[in-house]
Amino acid sequence: MADASSSVRTESRSRKGTEPPPAPPVFTKEQEFKAYREMLLIRRFEEKAGQLYGMGLIGGFCHLYIGQEAVVVGVMMAAKPGDQTITSYRDHGHMIACGMDPKGVMAELTGRRGGLSKGKGGSMHMFSKEKHFYGGHGIVGAQVPLGTGLAFANRYRSNGNVSYTYFGDGAANQGQVYESFNMAELWKLPVIFIVENNRYAMGTSVKRSSAMSDFSKRGQSFNIPGEQVDGMDVRAVKAAIERARDWCVGGNGPIILEMQTYRYRGHSMSDPAKYRSKEEVQKMREEHDPIEQVRARLLRDHNVPEDELKAIDAEVRAIVAEAVDFASHDPEPDPAELWTDILK
Repeated sequence: MADASSSVRTESRSRKGTEPPPAPPVFTKEQEFKAYREMLLIRRFEEKAGQLYGMGLIGGFCHLYIGQEAVVVGVMMAAKPGDQTITSYRDHGHMIACGMDPKGVMAELTGRRGGLSKGKGGSMHMFSKEKHFYGGHGIVGAQVPLGTGLAFANRYRSNGNVSYTYFGDGAANQGQVYESFNMAELWKLPVIFIVENNRYAMGTSVKRSSAMSDFSKRGQSFNIPGEQVDGMDVRAVKAAIERARDWCVGGNGPIILEMQTYRYRGHSMSDPAKYRSKEEVQKMREEHDPIEQVRARLLRDHNVPEDELKAIDAEVRAIVAEAVDFASHDPEPDPAELWTDILK
């Protein structure tokens, strides 16, 4: 695996600003379609979740993934069967990208019996053993040691799988993250630490809260290599994950990928996001939107008719509408459900 090692370290060095980042790979027409549909499904689902929250049908906390879709879709396009995913509370997009049923996700958001956590977990706590999705975690940074533990199990079993452990720029300052880095490198665990840097930890800009704002370098004191990735370009994400995965399964230990992305909405539904200008958000939408980039390439490079893309949007909206209908009519859990799934 010397070639993988050399590739990763070269990419890491290129992020110092002395060299431009590598050009993203070219997607086939089929890959563009897959990325477009998956990202659009997440976008439409989250838009509808925001509407339902405003109507009072979703309670508690709700953190939307709008704007960040290229990260998780690119990761899953490079993932292999059996690889695990674990993330924070901004998790609906990860669930859908992992193949979890949108009806079950929406039912959980509305606290219904058919929800993926039986209506007891809500927005931040859903799981699927079948899809190798291990949450949704509400405590900032809590998923990082758990994701490291998943990687330990992979190494122990020699199953060739990798743990995709996501956390945000705010969680990157948590102490348990660095404890996990240390153990992961010490034991050469197959874990890809994915920092979703959406530029604002709750309401605080990265520039105001982090002394080292290049999160790809956060593992240097543990000898963990890192790479900055354009998290708004699904092609760049997929390529970076492929390189990182080769590094991990080659027995080289963990790697850190900083996905430079952006969230269009507030931190949560209760956040008016007054700490940034409308012009800043609009500029990102117009110049870097992950879905519009794919749409433009399909129209320009593959001569896809506009009507074909509209048909995909209609299909996606129908799936989301079906999920809302299911979540609206599914009964609430029986009160006795409070006593199930409890560790004694």
